[in-house]
Amino acid sequence: MTRVQRSRLLAPLALFLPALAAAAAETWPARTIRMVIPFPPGGSSDILGRLVADRLGHALNATFIVDNKPGATTQIGTDMVANAAPDGYTLLLGAASAFTVLPNLRKLNYSLDSFESIGGVADYVAVLAVRKSLPVNNAREFIEYAKKNPAKLSFGSAGEASAGHVYGATLARDTGIKVLHVPFRGSADAVNALVAGDVDFVIDGAVTPMVKADRVRPLATLYRKRHPELPQVPTLAEAGFTIDTSKGSGWGLLAPKGTPQAIVNRLSEALHAALEQKEVQDAFVRANSIAAWQTPEAFRAGLAADEKMYAQLLPAIGVNKN
Repeated sequence: MTRVQRSRLLAPLALFLPALAAAAAETWPARTIRMVIPFPPGGSSDILGRLVADRLGHALNATFIVDNKPGATTQIGTDMVANAAPDGYTLLLGAASAFTVLPNLRKLNYSLDSFESIGGVADYVAVLAVRKSLPVNNAREFIEYAKKNPAKLSFGSAGEASAGHVYGATLARDTGIKVLHVPFRGSADAVNALVAGDVDFVIDGAVTPMVKADRVRPLATLYRKRHPELPQVPTLAEAGFTIDTSKGSGWGLLAPKGTPQAIVNRLSEALHAALEQKEVQDAFVRANSIAAWQTPEAFRAGLAADEKMYAQLLPAIGVNKN
């Protein structure tokens, strides 16, 4: 068959593709939807993803399954969804860092253009906490102690280029302290190491339960307002310090590029409605986050702006491209 003959055969098919996509969107969801969470079970991201999947399932009369695909600081799970069929049956609870930090550190097989944005889900509320035996009671005493003991304090994070890593390195740069970074496989491992005294501090929302259990000492929250679960803990700004941080959403919901717009719109509407529910907002707080709906356009714009910000910040704090 010649190229011309093949083109003549395929041309009529191309005319039917939009109609086929529209028909698929009308019957969606007709089978189980997979929610990929690029983090291990048990952390804040896992809790958020499972809650979102549950609420979307109720709203859309659909069955959702959660698929944890951690690794490479969310790269593995994110890449998996980027290459999934764009049929509305594979979704990603995307970490902002996958699109803002990682592109500035390594070559990726995906980009923001590999996805359809469904909407922003939540803002991250990180907590600076130290081991109970460290002789400091507030952020100012901590900074003073670190300056008197350069390169002797260590901090744990969920991995290289994770939010906790970037926060810790930025805090060190902007306050003039020297600390050692210890990456773990996830937030839960980093928090456990803090409780055990294997590291001196973490900057991670997942430490909140240990704060409430009085197993570690909180010094500040890295957010524009206090953590609703820890109202006695000041913000870093209230403690007298400011550092460069992301201005965009911490998590968002995305689908593979090419997912029919009708499906994206239905998911977006259901997500927005879910985030307005008080019980969802309260559950998010317990997962160290603030429900923060963003339109697909606003979510995408925030990621693009933060990627440019990190392009300047990361080299300045010694986090360089591999």
